[in-house]
Amino acid sequence: MSNIDPVPGYQPYEPSPQPDRSARHQHTGRRAALTLCTIADIAAGVLGLWILLFLLDANQANVFVEFVRGAADWLAWWSQDIFTMDTEGLRVVLNYGLPAIMYLLIGHGIAARLNRA
Repeated sequence: MSNIDPVPGYQPYEPSPQPDRSARHQHTGRRAALTLCTIADIAAGVLGLWILLFLLDANQANVFVEFVRGAADWLAWWSQDIFTMDTEGLRVVLNYGLPAIMYLLIGHGIAARLNRA
């Protein structure tokens, strides 16, 4: 006989295939990318809102305007006084616009990389 099975009549042992985890990792990567895009968009939105409120001469004593300014100052701490202009409006646009653009570029760039992984 040329049968090499240890016990005739039984199926040989085959380990069960491992579940495909690539779909799960892909879903997790997309969720992380969406979260990162949302955070970057909110940060840029707050900075853009402060620029708009400043240029429209919003009441600086208003609670909402104070909140937006505080949040924008916190988000743009690293870029304060990079540009020192005599024109106050241009200074605010540049000093708060730069971090808004950087947050969008970096946030969406990392999110695109996570979506590819």
